[in-house]
Amino acid sequence: MPRPCQRACLQNGLGLNLNRLVRRGFIQPGAHTECGISWTNRYTGEQIASGIIMADMGGQDEGRFRIQIGQLDQRINLVSHPRHFGSRQWYFVCPFMNRRVSVLWMPPGAREFACRQHWGRRVAYASQFLGRDDRAHQGKEKIKSRLCSIGGFDSDEWDLPPKPKRMRWKTYNRAVEKFDHYEEVLDLGTMGRMAKILGRK
Repeated sequence: MPRPCQRACLQNGLGLNLNRLVRRGFIQPGAHTECGISWTNRYTGEQIASGIIMADMGGQDEGRFRIQIGQLDQRINLVSHPRHFGSRQWYFVCPFMNRRVSVLWMPPGAREFACRQHWGRRVAYASQFLGRDDRAHQGKEKIKSRLCSIGGFDSDEWDLPPKPKRMRWKTYNRAVEKFDHYEEVLDLGTMGRMAKILGRK
């Protein structure tokens, strides 16, 4: 049974995903950058907020991030740590919990960005408001969408797409296992509903 919607849904607020900002070129390790940013409603595509982000990632170990949205003018520390193969991974330092995180959230009604742990039980992810079958459907669609995107497949032609050329078999097999698990959950749900229907007759 889905949870009642008493907590704020994180995805209905604003999020800052550091890795995504780097991938999209909003900020660049080794450089000082400044650009505009906006958020849109995931259902309607309507813009819900916009602002300016600035990042100084010129240092090797530490950097600075600043975001301005209306009255909000928040400064957030950045740190980097070495990765295997010689590169470095950047993280936000949560202003409230002083912990390294890749994503910061400003849920509906909040006035600053902070890590998920800071908001505690006041918030929940969108998936937590869904029932078991809904989560299974969502999980299947995520896997299918990812495989189609990587492999260039038409999502209408596949229930579960084949392995994309550049994907490792280990990664693909893990995705198949998850997909099969979601199928089992849905099958059990269908059998349970059928048993209830037959029990009423």
